[in-house]
Amino acid sequence: MRRITSRFSYVTRAVWLLSLISLFTDLASEMLYPVMPLYLQSIGFSVFFIGLLEGVAEAVAGLSKGYFGQWSDRLGRRVPFVQWGYGLSALSKPLLAVLATPGWVLLARTLDRLGKGLRTGARDALLSDETTPADRGKVFGFHRSVDTLGAVLGPLAALGWLAAHPGQYRPLFWWAFLPGVVAIGITFALRERRAEPSGRPVMPFWASFSYWRQAPPAYRRVVGGLLAFALFNSSDAFLLLLARQRGLSAPTIIGLYVLYNLTYVLSAWPLGHLADRLGPRRLLVGGLLVFAGVYGGVALAHERWAFGALFALYGLYAAATEGVAKAWVSTLCNKADTGAALGTFAGLSSLAALGASTGAGLVWQWVGPLPTFGLAAAVALAVAAYLARVRVMVSPPPTSHPGEA
Repeated sequence: MRRITSRFSYVTRAVWLLSLISLFTDLASEMLYPVMPLYLQSIGFSVFFIGLLEGVAEAVAGLSKGYFGQWSDRLGRRVPFVQWGYGLSALSKPLLAVLATPGWVLLARTLDRLGKGLRTGARDALLSDETTPADRGKVFGFHRSVDTLGAVLGPLAALGWLAAHPGQYRPLFWWAFLPGVVAIGITFALRERRAEPSGRPVMPFWASFSYWRQAPPAYRRVVGGLLAFALFNSSDAFLLLLARQRGLSAPTIIGLYVLYNLTYVLSAWPLGHLADRLGPRRLLVGGLLVFAGVYGGVALAHERWAFGALFALYGLYAAATEGVAKAWVSTLCNKADTGAALGTFAGLSSLAALGASTGAGLVWQWVGPLPTFGLAAAVALAVAAYLARVRVMVSPPPTSHPGEA
């Protein structure tokens, strides 16, 4: 495989293609993500339904990643899973503009997340095939960086549209289809590196949870604490809805989402280095404390500058916890069980996300937004205190921790 440059010798043709595919797909998805709750509210959807929609979507994505990943292993093929996965996600965008009924919106959003689950395992396997032990982290880091660029460009594109066409959300779903089509086109330039079929039968969705029974006690203690937090960590859509309820305009809300993503992009790398120096426990506990401050703060915030500061802090929380949690969990199991351990964590977290977003929607509907955010902040403080004291026997970490994009 010919390398692109000598300095970045790890960036092969396949790495470039997969990174560009992710960039265009993320641009399409993130063009709609901050707009989705505003659009649904504008056509009469309740906060409860929005929470249920986000919870189901994340549960489908998380539970299907391991299922389709092992299916790809069994066949020894990757590219068809990548093509169909990105194809489903692209197709879901215009479907959201066709009809505005609850069942149709749920179908379209689920189709988008099913596409993510379908492609992720096979795509990461293709990336892994392009690496050596010395540059595996760099390859996945490069892919993550290019992918995250779409999370900045997408909301900026939505911001430009709404600034020129206030309140016109539906055309954005058609515009978002275009970068999705570009991503699909690039997938046909990928070359299959046919792997040896695993020969193992494809296990059903729920089989991924079987690792919990044989996991070391330290794994169950830490993951149990993280899952307790996940049960109250609802979709970010609720933050956007609260900002809208407090009188902020749609372009301002999208700008806040851009600020969140920029903060995440700029702080993830240095905070990752800090985690290596201080240990993942300290950084994760610190991130949960920031989360508690943000959720406690937004419950009281009304001014635009206050929301801006809180969304920036929220980006710091995400950068300090999303990858760090996986890195810590991966040290609490035998190296041969790392895939099962992280797969179980991801699957259970997805189910927790379904419960969190649905529950938050119910609390908001019945009582209001203040208890929704106040309860999440209190649980974050409790879990931070628990994780700061929990006893774990840490085994040597794997060589690297590839990021997920």
